[in-house]
Amino acid sequence: MNISFTLPMEARRSVLLIFLLAVILFLIQCVLAQRVSISSPIERRALLDLRSSLGLRGRDWPIKADPCTSWLGVQCQNGAVRKITVSGLRRTRLGRLNPRFNVDSLINLTRLVSFNASGFSLPGLIPDCFGTQLINLEVLDLRSCNVSGSIPGSLGNLGRLTSLYLCDNNLAGSIPAALGQLRNLKILDLSVNSLTGSIPQSFGLLGNIERLELASNYLSGSIPPGLGSLKGLQVFNASDNNLSGSIPLQFGNLSRLVELDLSKNSLYGSLPEEFKMLKSLQKMVIGDNELEGRLPVALFSSLVELQVVDLSGNRLDGALNGTFWSMPNLRFLDVSSNNFTGPLPGPNSNSSAATAAVFNLSNNFLYGTLNFSFGMFKFIDLSGNYFQGMVDNDSERNADIDKNCLQAVLRQRSLEDCRLFYTERELSSDNFGAPDTLLRPPAESSSQGRKRWILILAGVFVGLGFIVILVLVLLLILRRCDKGIRNQRESADAGPVPEGNSPHLPKDPTNIAGSGDSFTYEQLLRATGNFSETNLIKHGHSGDLFRGILEGGIPVVIKKVNLSSFKKESYMMELDLFRKLSHTSFVPLLGHCLEHKTDKLLVYKYLPNGDLANSFYRATNSEDDSLKSLDWITRLKVATGAAEALYYLHHECNPPLVHRDVQASSILLDDKFEVRLGSLSEVRVQEGNTHHIVLTRFLWKPQTPEPGPSGSGSSSTNCAYDVYCFGKVLLELITGKLGIGKAEDAFTKEWLEQTLPCISIYDKELVTNIMDPSLIVDEDLLEEVWAMAIVAMSCLNPKPSKRPSMKHILRALENPLKVVREESFSSAMLRTTSSRRSWTAAFFGSWRQSSSESTAISGHPNREGAGGFKQSGRVGSHGSGGIEHSSSNKKLSNEIFPEPVEMQERERLDEN
Repeated sequence: MNISFTLPMEARRSVLLIFLLAVILFLIQCVLAQRVSISSPIERRALLDLRSSLGLRGRDWPIKADPCTSWLGVQCQNGAVRKITVSGLRRTRLGRLNPRFNVDSLINLTRLVSFNASGFSLPGLIPDCFGTQLINLEVLDLRSCNVSGSIPGSLGNLGRLTSLYLCDNNLAGSIPAALGQLRNLKILDLSVNSLTGSIPQSFGLLGNIERLELASNYLSGSIPPGLGSLKGLQVFNASDNNLSGSIPLQFGNLSRLVELDLSKNSLYGSLPEEFKMLKSLQKMVIGDNELEGRLPVALFSSLVELQVVDLSGNRLDGALNGTFWSMPNLRFLDVSSNNFTGPLPGPNSNSSAATAAVFNLSNNFLYGTLNFSFGMFKFIDLSGNYFQGMVDNDSERNADIDKNCLQAVLRQRSLEDCRLFYTERELSSDNFGAPDTLLRPPAESSSQGRKRWILILAGVFVGLGFIVILVLVLLLILRRCDKGIRNQRESADAGPVPEGNSPHLPKDPTNIAGSGDSFTYEQLLRATGNFSETNLIKHGHSGDLFRGILEGGIPVVIKKVNLSSFKKESYMMELDLFRKLSHTSFVPLLGHCLEHKTDKLLVYKYLPNGDLANSFYRATNSEDDSLKSLDWITRLKVATGAAEALYYLHHECNPPLVHRDVQASSILLDDKFEVRLGSLSEVRVQEGNTHHIVLTRFLWKPQTPEPGPSGSGSSSTNCAYDVYCFGKVLLELITGKLGIGKAEDAFTKEWLEQTLPCISIYDKELVTNIMDPSLIVDEDLLEEVWAMAIVAMSCLNPKPSKRPSMKHILRALENPLKVVREESFSSAMLRTTSSRRSWTAAFFGSWRQSSSESTAISGHPNREGAGGFKQSGRVGSHGSGGIEHSSSNKKLSNEIFPEPVEMQERERLDEN
């Protein structure tokens, strides 16, 4: 008997599901077999040491879990660690307080092939052991890690290395020639550092190199011809250096070259004809050099794959042939600011590049007519040339044609300029739309024109003569008036003013209305005890200060300006200032006495706490005669009050005024320690302002600006000078070291060299090394001290244009915690226009510049490039695990402050 047995449908589905689950479990086990627990106790110990030295959080690298299966960024194979990525990981609080390049434990991971710390702060030196112990390393990524020192030559021993990223750090010194031994290297990025010397000749041996990034350093010398033998080179960026010489002819052999950027160097000579061999070139930038000569015709006819061409800012000449109109892949062409001349041939109607590309042919010597329509272009800039004739009505949409010789178009060159250009070159013109008589007057009218010019000149001379006579008469009248005023003063000074009589009005050319009451000389003599030495407060630079008691027991301070010892302009300027300006942060002026012949007196309100220099330390009434310093809350209040007064002078006065004497002795304090800014006799209009003579219009001779101290790096009649001096006052409040605000000697310079390195945006605790030991602060107040130190550091930038304005300084002192806490760091790191213009960006946006340039005090080399300092204008990003990405680094312009700049990558934010 045959028995057939068939499983039900549901049972078959269950069997199939069990089979699939078994297969999935088998595959999972196969995968985990590659990552299961680390097999070497030495490697486990090395990872634990690395976890400790880097200060990584337990939630990212849990100490009890297996590193191969549970630690973020750790990849293993066959129980051995193969890849480590700490980029994107966060540190503990202790790790953030003491970041350092302490990764010595890596040498025990002998089979490590990749170490990625991109964007992870590792201040310190690259250890030599990297090149002697990590022999299997293929990828080393230390971008934006705050690494300093020189590049170890031992890295040349890493024969398996394929990618080496060291960009955007503080590396200095020359590039080791030993790096040329890395025959397997495909990517080498050393851009945005402070490397010096020349490009090593040994780089010509990097046979497998594809990307060579050397931009934004201080490299000099010529480009090694051997680089032309690197057949696989696709990107070569050496912009923003000091390279000289000509472009090697051998570069024409780089058949795979896609991007070439040599801008902002000192190269010279013409472009090699061999460039016609660069079939794969897509981007070529050689702008802002000293290239001269004619442009090779083959450049545009042969490089059909070219997409971006920038040859601007050179001295290339000759005619522009029209072959570039037909380059099929061209997207951008810039040949502006050269010496190209001749007519411009128009594109054909089927020129595909013309409709898709942007052309900049401005600021050359091109001429002739434009016999093509602008409607076919995406955009074209023809401004600053000498084109003539008529253009289409749609020219304003797709083209810039300003400063030419075109007819019926606004913003063109003058008729004389156009006529001179065409006449000198013996070119025919269309009279540029002007009547022929304007360009070539007929012979019969020449005599009439000559007579007309004679009459015009005669009228001009007669008018000038009348004006001269009128000025002389006015000067004579003013001199006589001045003589009469002096005579009246002498008669008034013949004897003392009797009591009970009304005081004489001052016979001084300054208008004193609004500058307080008028006192008699006798009144102020009695108030000061005949200006006795016991009432002398100090000898000021604009007069002697005395204590005084007016009738009724009102205490005052009286400044005595003896004209035989002090300039007359000092008290006149101060009176004029009080007459025009009124602000609660200025020391109150109660009155004046100008009746005496030689002694001019100004009367101020008495402020019980004196100036900051004298009230910083006060007696404690204890038996040991100890002194007590101002607490931190009061110090911050004083700094904010002084900033308010300077903000008023710099930003609310029109024109802006410069105090010129910002120091502790100029900051006066009332009974509540509210700031009253004094020493106003030195206030001047900011240098270069068109209203520079507003405050000196009553003087007989103009004021000449005085040079500022060498340490300030700016004229004393510039607002940046006040900012520099205010930065030293902030350091006095932080350190308790008084006296540096008014000194510019070798001691102050040395003190700043020792103090400024203790201010870091990465390390709050570092500021305690310079903080006044008498200050008692908690965690929050320490952050305020840290914030003020950062503001002071920015104020002391050697370059005046890089110092923050008083507007930003005041806002930072009013909100100190916003300067250093999480939200401010985040906003300052946003690479957007809005964040760069924020008030926090005025400090953190240029912090790298401030930190690096502060060393200029001790003679460290600095560059003021197109903008004066080194930054990274990075294209691409640093992923936590990704390595292959573009990093085209440029320096940005510093001509506008606060300029849009980028800061160094900061370590990750606090853990929750």
